[in-house]
Amino acid sequence: MSLPSQTPPPSVHKTLPKSFSDFIFSAFSLFNLYSSTPNLSSSYNHHRRFSKLPIIPLTKNAVINQHHFSTPQSLSDWLRPRLPSDSFAAWGTRPGTKNIHNLWIELYEGETSLADSIPPVRTVEVVVVRVRDERDRILIESHQELSNGHVRNRSRPLSEKMKPAETVEEAVSRAVKEELGSIINGSCEDEIVEIIPGSYSSKVEEKLSVSYPGLPACYVLHTVDALVHGLPDCEFCTIEEENNEIFDGMEVAEGAVSCKKHYWKWVDSI
Repeated sequence: MSLPSQTPPPSVHKTLPKSFSDFIFSAFSLFNLYSSTPNLSSSYNHHRRFSKLPIIPLTKNAVINQHHFSTPQSLSDWLRPRLPSDSFAAWGTRPGTKNIHNLWIELYEGETSLADSIPPVRTVEVVVVRVRDERDRILIESHQELSNGHVRNRSRPLSEKMKPAETVEEAVSRAVKEELGSIINGSCEDEIVEIIPGSYSSKVEEKLSVSYPGLPACYVLHTVDALVHGLPDCEFCTIEEENNEIFDGMEVAEGAVSCKKHYWKWVDSI
């Protein structure tokens, strides 16, 4: 829904300096503004923070959904008339898909936002970690074994949805710990991951969600190359520890489809 145009307040209108001193002051202010902008191409260091991209809705006039869905059922009731019925029915039943409980948890934890449009647009920020080894190979997740017995094909580097207000570095550390932690032994946590300087890049992808058929998705991807110490030199699998403390005793956690095992392999860098 397009918002009616409004005349901006007087303070927003651009004004010309009334004197040469005003002009100097304006120029100095602009110089300070631009000189304080972070440079993403600078070398990585321990205290650096990547600037996060804005969440960009797929539909220009879409309004981010502000509804509070108290239960997965209330979310289902809101989505059902906004999505193709055959697509919505495939959630959690078609191999490799997730269900309404998973989407509700994503919204509850702030990992996902929904645009109030038809169809709604799911927007999510993702960190992609291209784990490299000394032979310049890249670690690829070939597939996952899900809690409902289905196998989900991946064929992509380590990736994880970002939490609200989480930096790229924090998301990288958490992703490695959650998905590769069960195979890494004998290393101090602070020394396991080394982000390769200058490897950061970002882009936006718009496509239909594989996890939720029929639901358009906008992915804001933050990609880095990294070294992760302590990994096997051959194909291996890891077990992801479930962290449902905030949903302890709630049926929503039990109803969600979770990943039991991740299967990894090294491939030559192209």
